[in-house]
Amino acid sequence: MPTHPYVSRFFVKSDARREQLVYQLPEAWWSRPYEYEWCTHFISPHDVVLDAACGISHPLKFYLAGQSAEVYACDLDARILSREAILQNVAEDIGAEAVRQVEAVPVPRLHLAQANLSKLPYEDESFDTIFCISVLEHLSVQDTVLAVREFHRTLNGEGLLILTFDYPTVNLPQMNEILLQAGFRYWGETDFNLPPDAVHTEQWGGLNCFRAVLKKVEV
Repeated sequence: MPTHPYVSRFFVKSDARREQLVYQLPEAWWSRPYEYEWCTHFISPHDVVLDAACGISHPLKFYLAGQSAEVYACDLDARILSREAILQNVAEDIGAEAVRQVEAVPVPRLHLAQANLSKLPYEDESFDTIFCISVLEHLSVQDTVLAVREFHRTLNGEGLLILTFDYPTVNLPQMNEILLQAGFRYWGETDFNLPPDAVHTEQWGGLNCFRAVLKKVEV
């Protein structure tokens, strides 16, 4: 299995993982240690980035806030607009120590918005990198098409879309077609085969996690 981070493929058990991103990751988050470790390869201190459908308690937006030039994060949940509500959700989902760790992150460069992925409130070509981590499996096909088009619109010409999603909840050939039709191309090699050592959970009927690195091209 190719190990270079630019290869689009399923996560496998031998991939690097991190147990902590801002706070200790819950054991129930079966794919996140792999996803977050992989995401770190695409973070630059000079970039303006988006954490799309960032979640309320999830830590990537906070981690990015300490690493990137400017960080935008949006979610459909209105709690994203309230720091108090965010910290309360961190306390409920993770615990009091996680709240202290989140509070320790400097956030002047973190800009939060309530938004639907199908109509992002950002100007064209705003971002150097867009992260969309384990989100698209929760959208309808129609909303996925709209979201991917919005990613294409708001990503700059040299930017990258960093994407993960659950399989087989997401139909891989269909997702591939949506991405290509929206004007994306894979940045590196691709391997769509499900390997025997793929990261797996028995939750929700059995899931694996696919990662993709995409660049914007003209449509």
